Amino acid sequence: MGRYQAIDIEGVNPIVAMPFKANGEIDPLSFTQLLEHLAATGVQGMTLFGIASEFPKLEEPERERLAEIFISELAGAPLFRAISVTDHSSEVAVKRARHYQALGADALMLLPPFFLQPSPQAIQQHIFAVLEAVDIPVMVQYAPSETGLPITPQQLADVAARYPHAVFKIECNPPVEYTKEFLQLARQANVLNGYAGLYMLQMLAAGGKGVMPGCSFSEIYLRIYRHWQAGEVEQANRLHQALLPYIQRWMSHCEYIIQIEKTILQRRNIIATDYCRHPGWQLTADDHLMIAQFLSQFSL
Repeated sequence: MGRYQAIDIEGVNPIVAMPFKANGEIDPLSFTQLLEHLAATGVQGMTLFGIASEFPKLEEPERERLAEIFISELAGAPLFRAISVTDHSSEVAVKRARHYQALGADALMLLPPFFLQPSPQAIQQHIFAVLEAVDIPVMVQYAPSETGLPITPQQLADVAARYPHAVFKIECNPPVEYTKEFLQLARQANVLNGYAGLYMLQMLAAGGKGVMPGCSFSEIYLRIYRHWQAGEVEQANRLHQALLPYIQRWMSHCEYIIQIEKTILQRRNIIATDYCRHPGWQLTADDHLMIAQFLSQFSL
């Protein structure tokens, strides 16, 4: 049994961006600096190889090296270290899940397979196989906009009933009614929300335990979360409303917000370049003006 249980997976848990050098190669120095920066903010956890980590654009040796740096650099830090399992083969996903647990991951995230549209039964068996392979918490990801894969609240509730170490990252759009229905069926389940925190406060009010945004302005999500925890709902709402116009625009496409987050990290001198591997998203002059306004408004 690891140092964290499913109930401990909560709070602000950013997806770690993937720094590259200007030539497109991975940048281990910037990656380490980013991990140190995020740990210093006070986030409750970090997750590597989410969609915001550009995981489909990484080579296998790169992925292994980055996972090792991620675990070793954050050893002893007061936060949970989660690594995402994104393989479309159940056999490979099980091997990778066991490997990451042995490497020292405190939790996993699991992106269900969607390539070539497997049947709901096949997807469920894939999720079950990974959950049965490890005993650390596993965040089962529901991202239908990105995967094209619908999973019913009842199907997720079946997972929750069988596996107490399952956690659920729900990021359908909108996620609130889905989450309420799911928590009616699985009252003990632990729910987090992604989607740049667009629905962060509504999800917390619905029974969610935390948010999994990008990592370039985690401090803002932490401020909102701390206001919420302290019962300062009005302050939390005010700050979230100030953030919304930005993230609503940037979340109009996954590659758009990935590039925005990278550029913000570079502008904050946290990583060396804002390079994203191709194909990606080209920012406009208006985008750069908006980033400058954002950094000034939130004093980042």
